Amino acid sequence: MRITAIAGERRPTLHFLREIRSISPVFLDTDVDMTAVSRHRETVHKYSVVSYVLHTAGRVLAAHPEANAAVRGTLRPRVARYPAANGKFTLDRTVHGQRVVLSTVLPDLQSASLATIQKRIDYFRDGDPETLPEFAGARVLQRLPKPVGGVLYRMGVRPLGRRADIMGTFAVTSLGHRPVDGFYSVGGTTVTLGVGRIVDRPVARGTELAIAPLMRLSLTFDHRVIDGAEAADVLADIKQALEHFTGEE
Repeated sequence: MRITAIAGERRPTLHFLREIRSISPVFLDTDVDMTAVSRHRETVHKYSVVSYVLHTAGRVLAAHPEANAAVRGTLRPRVARYPAANGKFTLDRTVHGQRVVLSTVLPDLQSASLATIQKRIDYFRDGDPETLPEFAGARVLQRLPKPVGGVLYRMGVRPLGRRADIMGTFAVTSLGHRPVDGFYSVGGTTVTLGVGRIVDRPVARGTELAIAPLMRLSLTFDHRVIDGAEAADVLADIKQALEHFTGEE
């Protein structure tokens, strides 16, 4: 047995996990028929599935301002509702030989095109996390002693005025590139979407049995901000939009 200190590269994740302890998560999921999305991917530039989810969720969250929100405080809790839908998404990257999760926020997804979203995703996926300016804050937290880094992290993410820019107003995380059907994540936002793999499965179409590409989509919501009915409406609207995706911006 070998016991070592946790790598500095994991410190941002530890700060994040400590910060989200106050969230009261509830978990929902549904299966999404991705036939329309798969058809669209075959006829145009092959956008990632995450791009479609971010594109769709941004529009849905903007239409549900109660869910496009954040809460702060315990004795005198306050809620901020944001006019723009900023989507946080996660990346599996290696920093100094250490495999870590990094995240970044794409702003104004209520109006962003698929092409714009994919361009930004490609920028972060193809870029070097050790040099990209957007990850400078994470690099600072990796170097600082954990107590000091924790204080700076809390100072950065807690003010409601800038939380949407740093944490996003909703989050999307995907493990669909692996044989994972569904999973449930707390992304630090009122709504977090978990994207599983797309697999051909039997479905009923009227009285007929067919095979369709299905994707498990989970939604974790913070019960302090919204209730189950609102969260179910958000999930249902995202499912509806993905299943009837036309490619129109």
